[in-house]
Amino acid sequence: MTTQAPVNQAETFADVFNAICDNIEITIRGKRDVIHLAVLSLIAEGHILLEDAPGVGKTSIGKALAASINATFGRVQFTPDLLPADVVGMTVWNRASGTFDFRPGPVFSNIVLADEINRASPKTQSALLEAMGERQVTVDGITHNLASPFMVIATQNPIEHEGTYPLPESQLDRFLMKISVGYPSRTAELEILDRHSDHAPELSPVVSATTINSLSRAARAIHVAPLLRGYIVDIAEATRRHHAIAFGMSPRAVLALQNASRVQAASVLRSYVTPDDIKALARNVIPHRLMVAPEAQIQGITALQIVDQILDAIPVPTGLGA
Repeated sequence: MTTQAPVNQAETFADVFNAICDNIEITIRGKRDVIHLAVLSLIAEGHILLEDAPGVGKTSIGKALAASINATFGRVQFTPDLLPADVVGMTVWNRASGTFDFRPGPVFSNIVLADEINRASPKTQSALLEAMGERQVTVDGITHNLASPFMVIATQNPIEHEGTYPLPESQLDRFLMKISVGYPSRTAELEILDRHSDHAPELSPVVSATTINSLSRAARAIHVAPLLRGYIVDIAEATRRHHAIAFGMSPRAVLALQNASRVQAASVLRSYVTPDDIKALARNVIPHRLMVAPEAQIQGITALQIVDQILDAIPVPTGLGA
């Protein structure tokens, strides 16, 4: 049987979580669900890929999240001529000391905004692979650890293909979630016109980097029943066996879904994960990691449709025990 976490501890987690969301919502109106997923990803120690049409607030969400955390922020505008050293840093000769010194790049920040990431060449995109996967970078044979928390918020425009490079599967798998922002509602857009008529509101930090690390540790203690762990693995195996999928979920994806579900549970005052937590997050955690078979693509079948089919087909576990 599961045990309920102390109420004050759960309330503290939820209060801080909602305080960050409320702060971001000062500038990003009508997108509470997107903001919730972004904050959840930060606490789950994951990275997010924001994909949508131009001007819907992808970059603004990344900047607002960074501004809400009293932590370092680095921004990289990805362009075709961007070099890996522009992202991770480089070793330069110091004439005064007669030694080589390492000058860190913007990736040495708590939150890194990789704006229009698909405009950079695959070589430059790959500079983020080690950072995203292992939270370290290696330059000239020397490994440098990154700050904690560390999160990459990448944006890309799905409708422009000229001068862009598709993200490789190995990099997509390192994003905890892929989130579509979407257009605001009429009410939200009227609020945007009112609030931004003069200038964008200035945000102040509401939590520290240390607090985020504490929340991440607390989330790791959220209970996941054995039947639910089996449910996550069943979903993964179903993607690997599906006839329309060339490559299914990786073990990294399985861990990502569990970690995200734990934070989701903690954010609503629960000390245990439920099947609804997993199903609610699966549509953001799984589809971008799947490679749809070419013949299925010709038929117009999408990864999201396949995930929905799998979630409908797999029985939801009941009678969860400890």
